Amino acid sequence: MSPVNDSKSEPAVFLLTGIPGLEDIHLWISIPFCLIYLTSILGNSVILFITKTDPNLHEPMYIFLSMLAVTDLGLSISTMPTTLGIFWFNSREISLDACFAQLFFINSLTFIESSILMSMAFDRFVAICNPLRYASILTPPRIAKMGLVSLLRGVVLVLPFPVLLKQHQYCQVNALSQSYCLHQGVMRLACSDIRVNIIYGFFITVSSVGLDLLLILVSYVMILKTVLSLASRTECLKALNTCVSHLCAVLLFYIPGISLSAIYRFRKSSPLVQNFLGNLYLLIPPLMNPIVYSVKTKPIRARIMRVFVN
Repeated sequence: MSPVNDSKSEPAVFLLTGIPGLEDIHLWISIPFCLIYLTSILGNSVILFITKTDPNLHEPMYIFLSMLAVTDLGLSISTMPTTLGIFWFNSREISLDACFAQLFFINSLTFIESSILMSMAFDRFVAICNPLRYASILTPPRIAKMGLVSLLRGVVLVLPFPVLLKQHQYCQVNALSQSYCLHQGVMRLACSDIRVNIIYGFFITVSSVGLDLLLILVSYVMILKTVLSLASRTECLKALNTCVSHLCAVLLFYIPGISLSAIYRFRKSSPLVQNFLGNLYLLIPPLMNPIVYSVKTKPIRARIMRVFVN
């Protein structure tokens, strides 16, 4: 068979990676991963339960938090089958169609989470900078529209990913550096021209996630400007305290995401670093967001305590 034909031979599967160099202790490593998944699912489910059952939490801030919890649940469920499959059963193979489906859900959910975090920043901006119009601006129908736009934007922007990837031939090394499929990792395995994928991926990342981050920064600049103009130091600290949980969620989401994107773009790091940042990017926000909001948000903390005490 000629070399040309060999180069176009498409593998039936991709190979997923657990933690490079630690394959012999994957079963032990699965224990903290299981705890992370269980805590993430339980924590976000509790957030959803208390915001639904407590009428006092039917406010814009907590509705957005519920949207964030649903997105985090989706991210955990999307990565859990392949991640635990590797650690428990050493099941590293995933078919092309299953891989494309997984990367669609993971990438669309990350775009949706970015949009929700931006909406939450807008919520804090209105609450602090224009409190008298808070209820009239963030009405339930408007919040529902914001959530629907976030969902549609994530789905529409990511839908071309699997379509474009299906046009490529995959050959030679077909091992991914993660325990799940991401667009950046899969397209690097193609043995055909991926310039369209690179350009489109860069464009939608900058125009959506980059724009979300910019609007979040602008919101907090305006918030800080308003807070510093307050005469009372107590009022200043009280206003800033309402933003702490959201700021933590923003940092937990964007810092690993930007670091992982930079690593894929410049390709100067080891597979272990890519693997570590990939797990950090998709496992830590769903784990930490409900914990941070439960600790730092008094109404949620009080409601959780009442649930467990009763």
